[in-house]
Amino acid sequence: MSKKKKIEAQSDFTGVKGFFRLAIVNSDGTIASDTGFRKNQIVNTGYQDFLMYLLMGSAGSLRPSHAALGTGTVPASSATTLNGELTETAGRMALTTGSAGSKTVSYTFTLASGVIAAASTIQNVGLFSGSTQAGGTMMAGNTYATSSLATNQAVNGTYQIIFG
Repeated sequence: MSKKKKIEAQSDFTGVKGFFRLAIVNSDGTIASDTGFRKNQIVNTGYQDFLMYLLMGSAGSLRPSHAALGTGTVPASSATTLNGELTETAGRMALTTGSAGSKTVSYTFTLASGVIAAASTIQNVGLFSGSTQAGGTMMAGNTYATSSLATNQAVNGTYQIIFG
């Protein structure tokens, strides 16, 4: 293969990137804090179980169905759980799925006001295939600057997985 053809073949590579955004909303509807869109990390099981297995038509393929918030650090590339995941939320938050153009999958979720019993300092987020902390596989997650979450505040989240 000539050098030129080799370079052209490499330019057809499609990458996968993830981004998330969280907004803490006060009881009067005003925004208390907003992370802005931040780069996300797709973990090893995210690539394998959610992307590779899906394209292979494997019976083991998964799709994200829930999000979780936590108080811990950034997940390692081999992580399967979210460090410091909030456990008092009566389970993870269900995702609403959509698309933004032909190369972006978009997920949204909400942690309703009044769900947590005590104020928390949250700083990480993740996507999962299961609704409970004990179940499901992690697809992606990351950390951000700490945010104080009061019991009377909600969290609105957006996740985007972009191909291109």
